[in-house]
Amino acid sequence: MSRFHSVYDKINQSLNDMPRHKLPISEEVQEQVELMHMQLTRAKRRTESQDMELAMDMMIVFSTNHDTNADDAIIERLAKKLDLHTLTDLRSESMAVAKLAKSKAKSQETVQQVVHLLAKFKQIAGIDENSVLDGPASVKKCLEKSKSLLIPHEFLCPISLEIMADPVIIATGQTYERESIQKWLNSGHRTCPKTGQKLTYMAVAPNFALRNLILQWCEKNNYNLPKKETFDEPDIASSPLAEEVSSLIQDLYSSHVNVQRDAIVRIRMLSKESPDSRIMIANSGGIPPLVYLLSCTDSEIQQHIVTALLNLSLDEANKRIIAREGAIPVIIQVLRNGTEEAKENSAAALFSLSVLEENKVLVGCSNGIPPLIDLLRNGTNRGKKDAVTALFSLVLNQANRSRAIKTGIIPPLLHLLEDKTLDMVDEALSILLLIASHPEGRNEIGGLSFIQTLVEIVRDGTPKNKECATAVILELGSNNSSSLLAALQYGVYDHLMEITRCGTTRARRKANSLLHLMSKNEHIPFIHRK
Repeated sequence: MSRFHSVYDKINQSLNDMPRHKLPISEEVQEQVELMHMQLTRAKRRTESQDMELAMDMMIVFSTNHDTNADDAIIERLAKKLDLHTLTDLRSESMAVAKLAKSKAKSQETVQQVVHLLAKFKQIAGIDENSVLDGPASVKKCLEKSKSLLIPHEFLCPISLEIMADPVIIATGQTYERESIQKWLNSGHRTCPKTGQKLTYMAVAPNFALRNLILQWCEKNNYNLPKKETFDEPDIASSPLAEEVSSLIQDLYSSHVNVQRDAIVRIRMLSKESPDSRIMIANSGGIPPLVYLLSCTDSEIQQHIVTALLNLSLDEANKRIIAREGAIPVIIQVLRNGTEEAKENSAAALFSLSVLEENKVLVGCSNGIPPLIDLLRNGTNRGKKDAVTALFSLVLNQANRSRAIKTGIIPPLLHLLEDKTLDMVDEALSILLLIASHPEGRNEIGGLSFIQTLVEIVRDGTPKNKECATAVILELGSNNSSSLLAALQYGVYDHLMEITRCGTTRARRKANSLLHLMSKNEHIPFIHRK
């Protein structure tokens, strides 16, 4: 340390002697030099102040006056400055002093002063004086004087330096008191206070294992843990499910792939079992590491994770957490390159997440529509079902509707109308109804062959098919009278009349609206049917 101080002094002296204002340097460089000079001067003052304080403390402690001259606060401060406040430190120092006394290298008075000082350190730390020199360690239960010195180091929060009542793990694997790390994060920090590493996500997970160890230690040492409000309800936090979830989430941080895989598979199963499990996994900080691991190259792990995220997304609050943690672009990547099952579950996950309007926008902006359309064209029957469901949710957003049209959504939808074995006519018609409300969409689907297909569905489809097909013809006809004329030429009138008599409530309403529209365009006489 003295070498550093010497360097500080030399640099500071050089800056003092330097005629900075006469040098041909920019104002910005001059400001930087001034700042450095100021910091060096401040560091020198601080060092001198600390050295002076240490010297004053030593003088008080070594004073021949009564012990009241050196109160507990001074002894504690001195112990910390000299790094002599743990059992190990004191044992080592005491042994060194014993050797010094035997060697007679120093005067007996000096040695006696050091022994007396060590005795005070032991007293303030609550350590049996004789145990340090002569036998195994035994700690007195006198926590009233200096509790922090007796608490195991791993039980102390690195931020507050107090025993942790509600320890939580952050992204780097470090553990902190929840209240302390939350204040750190809320103040805008995005790094680990202890390691300085950038945090890949901000969620925290309860460290139940450490919390149990702390509680056991407190009970054994008659130490009253500070009462703090914990994140989980007591009955939930101590439940077997909570402990299992906490253990599984810690396994997600393991460096062993097999351990991670086993934890992911179990989380997938738990997330499927009940709403409580889904909430517990999210509240325990399980979503961020899952999202992080989704980027791995192991296709099997990807498949399990995307399925777990699908299950977790069934909870409304989890939809926002999953999106906030950056999962949507990664899910889209799995949708492009994953296994068949992973693609199917990715599409289903995007549907579930896109229930929220902000997530619809995010999926569209993340280029999620093209791989969904590709799955609609080339996927398995289940994959097509998942894709068409997700696309319907997404095209409810106007911008996504335009993206879907430009990406080529219409041909695969028309194929779904023609291939009755796929049993997705209603889904295809529902999307086509939205497409028909868009000018570009109407231009693409308004051809005669499509109108003919719609009329055939109005004639031969299920009640729901007829309802959807009628709604599409109405949407097209409201913007283009030639669509109405084409529908009439293919014989839609009689089928509409039939629907007004025995169709679904919505189908009857749409059929009457379509007949009224035809009448206004003077293509047919309007006859209202109740």
